[in-house]
Amino acid sequence: MPRVYIIDVTNRDGVQTSRIGLAKLEKTIVNVYLNEIGVYQSEFGFPFTQHEVNYLNANLQLAEMGALTPIKLEGWIRAITKDVELAYKLVPKIKHLNMSISTSAIMLEAKFSGKFSPKQIIENMQRAVKTGYELGAETIGVNAEDASRTDLNFLVEFAQAAKEVGAKRVRYCDTLGADDPATIYERLKTIAQKAKIPIETHCHNDLGMAAACSVMGAKGIVDGGQDAYINTTVNGMGERAGNADLLSVLLALKYASGFKDLNLLPDNIKLNKIWQFAKYASYAFGIPLPVNQVGVGSNAFAHESGIHADGALKNRRNYELYDYEELGRGEPELVESGRMITVGEYSGIKGFANVYGKLEVEFKDDKEAARILELVRYANVHTQKPLTKEELLFIAKYPEQAKLIMTVTPE
Repeated sequence: MPRVYIIDVTNRDGVQTSRIGLAKLEKTIVNVYLNEIGVYQSEFGFPFTQHEVNYLNANLQLAEMGALTPIKLEGWIRAITKDVELAYKLVPKIKHLNMSISTSAIMLEAKFSGKFSPKQIIENMQRAVKTGYELGAETIGVNAEDASRTDLNFLVEFAQAAKEVGAKRVRYCDTLGADDPATIYERLKTIAQKAKIPIETHCHNDLGMAAACSVMGAKGIVDGGQDAYINTTVNGMGERAGNADLLSVLLALKYASGFKDLNLLPDNIKLNKIWQFAKYASYAFGIPLPVNQVGVGSNAFAHESGIHADGALKNRRNYELYDYEELGRGEPELVESGRMITVGEYSGIKGFANVYGKLEVEFKDDKEAARILELVRYANVHTQKPLTKEELLFIAKYPEQAKLIMTVTPE
């Protein structure tokens, strides 16, 4: 039976959320969390963009060292040969790419000003895919931007053409969040049956249906006989109203009435890290979790109504579909109410030693401690906020990669 995989795009689409962003160290910690949760692939950035280069190369080093495995790290580029060539010039060890090109009639006219015919769109895509494999790619996915407003017959032709040149997947982009669950199911089932290639769902939340469209689209792909890959972001981050929320998708695959008996949730997914990840992402992005956020909002397991409280106390299944413990929630969290020593860009060795001592990190000598302190100072400048436990531990464990990640040199 075909399987479902998760490709998280927080570090590509999530960071494109208007007016916010992540430091490169924060993007790296996102990759660490995704790997721990069991996500198949992270779209970790833009290999043709200069300020991403050191971060991307450092994360690929971490993968070679075994620190970011088994997750696959995949770069996003436009489906044009100059992007492919620049990507391999800047990030020569990248092995996985997703190449994007617009396919809808409205974008061919209003975005490309009629410069490309549908035939030329396919030719450009095929040329880019061939170049990618020639330069060292192991897997390439091809993105049909605005697929939900693209003629279905052309999408089938586009997918078949991608398959002809070795593309491993086609990404169906609901770029404007225009689809509904019933429609995307039928369209993706048809493409899967006719083109016979694995398909990704990439759904935006403009109508509040990104998670629903993602899981129904995946079911359509599976029913069409192909593997399905669902694009997600942590906490539903993304442009405009955001993308399909990672946790919402995972819980829907596991607990929704029409899915729970299908065993579509990937076997290696570990939900017990989700609570920590959601809180870290909220802090890093500077976006508070809504109180009613699925699974991780402060009200996700809160009951006030007398009937609900009574029912939940008698048996949680009366008013809770899944357990908060499954998501890593429920443990008491300590808040420092007395003296607090933090580390930042002006920290000294005594305060630094105190903080790392609480994390049970020991340094072999003063020289190593001084080196990590200097990196921590730079990291504070880099993130412009107090460092988290995850970031402090990462810097101590991988100082060389941390240094590279934080090195951004303008041309």
